[in-house]
Amino acid sequence: MDLFALTRRLIDIESITPNEGAVGDFLHHELQRRGFEARTMPVEGARANVLATWPGHARPEIVFSTHMDTVPPFIPASENEGRIYGRGACDAKGIIAAQILAAEKLRGAGVVVGLLFLVGEERDSIGAKTANLQPIGARFMINGEPTENKLALASKGALHVELVARGKMAHSAYPELGESAIDKLVEALHRLHAMKLPEDAEIGPCTRNVGSIQGGRAPNVISDFAKADIFYRLVGPAETLRREISEAVNDLAEIRFTRETPFQRLRTLEGLPTMVAAFTTDIPALPNWGEPLLLGPGSIHVAHTEGEFVEKAQLRAAVEIYCSMAKKLGEEP
Repeated sequence: MDLFALTRRLIDIESITPNEGAVGDFLHHELQRRGFEARTMPVEGARANVLATWPGHARPEIVFSTHMDTVPPFIPASENEGRIYGRGACDAKGIIAAQILAAEKLRGAGVVVGLLFLVGEERDSIGAKTANLQPIGARFMINGEPTENKLALASKGALHVELVARGKMAHSAYPELGESAIDKLVEALHRLHAMKLPEDAEIGPCTRNVGSIQGGRAPNVISDFAKADIFYRLVGPAETLRREISEAVNDLAEIRFTRETPFQRLRTLEGLPTMVAAFTTDIPALPNWGEPLLLGPGSIHVAHTEGEFVEKAQLRAAVEIYCSMAKKLGEEP
């Protein structure tokens, strides 16, 4: 299969987190067919990462890596003269195809790289966390995410916050007999909205999104429960932000810091255009897989949308860019 056919084949295998088993099986067998020594790395149930190296080179210094899972809903592949569409086209199945073809092209030039394809990036990086316990001694890891073939200077971190407000039910005709959890939650969110968030001169601002709100029983019942999920994109350490959130909310609601992905500055290579990734990646969960770099074809602005696509020209260019990056890194002492 060529670059475009392989991209379409991968898109057409539904792999919404945590249903990556079928695409992992396909990649395992496809990589073996292409001459790699490929093996699965069990993660959970039928879910497994896929690691591939060339015969006689079980510990390459450079590894290409990205993820196999996608967000819902499944969208089958289609294409026109300039683009390939479908779920995972740019995030990240087109990247998988480009990395495989780059690895093959590099081998022909005498440069050996490995491939590591992971489950669970879209949810909790469980595949990356599993792989991090089984490193192979690589010096560099080139991670693939849709950056429009620009090298990321940094990847913003993430802080997930859950607010839970509690109150006392009463008949809405007698609000003085109850205590509204919704009113408490609204006030807590108002205080968080008024907070000044940190900024970095190079990376940009920390941002906040209230992703969901739940609560209440009925229009004529004073609410005894309300909950909000909030997502912060970090541009530095989270300790100060955590403290300021706690001080602002105070006793209006219970605060649960449910998950954190640290902010990450990344190295660059001369000659490549750069960008800042406002999204998170598997990189923070893979410190044992070498010094990380981040680049891939496609735009994050169409990832996770109903019209997700990747430009064919960017896919072709990515193969060449991955080859160039690996050669430059391979020359480093």
